[in-house]
Amino acid sequence: MDRAELTRAILASERLLPRGAGSSAERQEAEGGCGVVGVAASVRIPGRALLRSLGQMRNRGNGKGGGIAAVGLEPGFFGVAPAVLRGDYLLAVAYLDPTARPEVERGYVEPVFEVDHVFEVPSGRDGDNPGLDVEPPRVTCYFARVRPDARAAFRSTSGIPGGDEAAVDDELVYQNSCRLNAAFYASTGDKRAFVLSHGRDLLVLKLVGHGDDVIRAYGLEDLRAHVWIGHHRYPTKGRVWHPGGAHPFVGLNEALVHNGDFANYASMCASLAQRGRFPLFLTDTEVAALVFDLLHRVYGYPLEYVIEVLAPTTERDFALLPDERRRIYGMLQATHMHLSPDGPWYFLIAQSAVREGLARLIGITDTSMLRPQVFALQRGGVSIGLAASEKQAIDAALESLAGEGIGAWARADRYWSARGGSHTDGGAFVFNVVVDEATPRLWCTDKFGREIQVAKGRLVPPGQTTLQVGAVDDPAALAASGRPATELADEAARRLPGWGYDGLAAFLGALRVGAVGDETTARAFDVLARLLDQPRHLGSLKRSYIVTLVERCLQGLSDDIRTSPRDGFAWLGAGQVILPATADVAVLVDARGLPAEGSGSPSRLIVDAYGRGARRFIVVGTGGHRFIGCGLGPGSGGVRIDVFGSSGDYLGSGLDGAEIVVHGSAQDQAAQIVKDGTLVVHGDVGQTFLYAAKGGEVYVRGNAAGRPLINAVGHPRVVINGTCLDYLAESFMAGDPLAGGGFVVLNGLAFDEDGELLELDEPYPGGNLFSLASGGAIYVRDPRGLVGPDQLNGGRIVGLGAPDWERIRPYLEKNEQIFGISLERLLTADDERLSPEQVYRKVRPAENHALSPEEAWVRPE
Repeated sequence: MDRAELTRAILASERLLPRGAGSSAERQEAEGGCGVVGVAASVRIPGRALLRSLGQMRNRGNGKGGGIAAVGLEPGFFGVAPAVLRGDYLLAVAYLDPTARPEVERGYVEPVFEVDHVFEVPSGRDGDNPGLDVEPPRVTCYFARVRPDARAAFRSTSGIPGGDEAAVDDELVYQNSCRLNAAFYASTGDKRAFVLSHGRDLLVLKLVGHGDDVIRAYGLEDLRAHVWIGHHRYPTKGRVWHPGGAHPFVGLNEALVHNGDFANYASMCASLAQRGRFPLFLTDTEVAALVFDLLHRVYGYPLEYVIEVLAPTTERDFALLPDERRRIYGMLQATHMHLSPDGPWYFLIAQSAVREGLARLIGITDTSMLRPQVFALQRGGVSIGLAASEKQAIDAALESLAGEGIGAWARADRYWSARGGSHTDGGAFVFNVVVDEATPRLWCTDKFGREIQVAKGRLVPPGQTTLQVGAVDDPAALAASGRPATELADEAARRLPGWGYDGLAAFLGALRVGAVGDETTARAFDVLARLLDQPRHLGSLKRSYIVTLVERCLQGLSDDIRTSPRDGFAWLGAGQVILPATADVAVLVDARGLPAEGSGSPSRLIVDAYGRGARRFIVVGTGGHRFIGCGLGPGSGGVRIDVFGSSGDYLGSGLDGAEIVVHGSAQDQAAQIVKDGTLVVHGDVGQTFLYAAKGGEVYVRGNAAGRPLINAVGHPRVVINGTCLDYLAESFMAGDPLAGGGFVVLNGLAFDEDGELLELDEPYPGGNLFSLASGGAIYVRDPRGLVGPDQLNGGRIVGLGAPDWERIRPYLEKNEQIFGISLERLLTADDERLSPEQVYRKVRPAENHALSPEEAWVRPE
């Protein structure tokens, strides 16, 4: 059958669908953000694996809407054979009014389907769901095939030609659900029933609550699936007080969740209406699901083209595309401009591609990058792909999976953030899972279909070795040798490739056993920190599993201190009463079991202990804990906080004198409105890093995501050794860097798996570098001259002068002390030693003008 003929017939038939009340651009709520997490695995994983991740992101929702989607389902949970699960449509209907069920079945199930199996999703009703203001709807799943007579009648009335029976059935199911929803949910004030999902091997459930409430309320802890999505909704546009308004929303074989909202919801609705499609659920996100289904199923576009319509490639990125892609993308944009969502958004999509034998998790970033997103990939005996609003949510999911006995561990091999509409990867990634018990496989591709590789040729944990205790290279003997911490850590790292994972575990175990006094305990913490912080040559080992083992040792050491106190350490954690502390006592805060914020959280415990005299803090076991290092007030110099684990948002915000060292990555909103002090991050940082910063020194080993240092003033001094995705130092107002003002050094380097420094393809890949800045400067390490005027918006590239080098050199020397990135390496490119003027370029404001008092304010150094 001709594709165009089929598409025209489907669109013509959809124009006869009912128009629900939700087709208007209705607004009930203000803009807000959401919490999303998606997991794809080469084996089926249980729903309980999402509970911790979703629980740590509850601040991203308000309890007014939560949902999950699962693809690649376990047949046994539903009591059906695998062939039924793969071949039947899974029609999941939410019954808000149980008396509606006979009407729904008489009008929309029995005339259309041959039902092979009915499954009642278990749910706690009648008050058995504490914390939920609205009881979850009863849900019935119908495993069904389209009746031949219904297909024939539909083909006759719709005018859809024959030839592709599956395509006809898909459209019949889609239209049947639209009519069911219009009759029982969207068209009147009575909300009696609606379709949650209707694709093959795809289930959606949602309620008024949080995403983790859905898993508990419907007993999904033991349901296993290859792909999962969980979502918390915060107020966006539409009715958030009813389960129909919660995410996910479906097309046919896709379930979509969304963090953000659309500024052009009305125009998107109008454009869909021209094609006979009308949203029914009174919220902006539904139109995105309708657009995806329209483009992919009805128009037959490949995923790349669908993603291009949703997140168009523009400006410099468009110009850098190959000629053929520019031609095709230009046509897509001209044809479908009004179907492209405008505004802050990030999509996660669970797709059941039954015809291809695949389950998919798709993450798409908007071109403005106004919503946070992180991707991750772990490869071992089982391969796992993840995407979420925050890295800490990914780590929480992996920590849960590490306890499932499937061969997973607590950290990913690779984490990355995406730049929407990028010419390099498109800012979108697809985790593909083969749904086949005999040959399970997962791989990840970017928008253009190129596979993402991680940790190739590495030994899969636990990777048993033949190392013998008592041998010359005995790890336990080294740990007990009494060497200084730096020397001990460096020697252990040197031997690590020969030890293997077992040897490292033996070393860590002996280090922990030997930490019995103040000095040996302090040394153990220093050794563990150095093993985490310094990239090393690892031979055949994976850094992600080494990090897992070291962090496990840190938590064990905390347990030891809690049960066997040391005079030089005070232990604070769940159930522990805060005791007076002095400046010479290190306060160990164990975040496990503590709330993420508020009373009893690590941030509050630190503030309380600081008020009692403590000045040295070690925080272990973090899992999304927010505001660490906040609230100390002015004059907090002499305070040091070391943070281990996976900390949460707003770390170090408002810092005014203290020093914070993050032994890993920091999340979004880190170090906002910093006034003084030092922050060191031995990893990456998230969105809006150093927003409105006024001062302080900051050193980042890795990358910054979007929009760091927006609206910064005063004299912040920042070294980022990696890169930034976009909008670096927008509206920077930090005076004259040569007269005490602020600046950023961007080195454009990365460490590989073995700790070797590599040049990034581009020191700065995005646009809007130093956009609309009126003060300060960006010093870009760019020996190849890759940064061009087309990446600026109000800035000007000039040469590096001798005073500039003298200004930034002391901070690069301190950067060397922290991260081991030598000045010699920074001044070397293509194996040639260059002068600073040949390596660094200065970006300054294009125009000078009289500074406002706030812009000109600096503090003497």
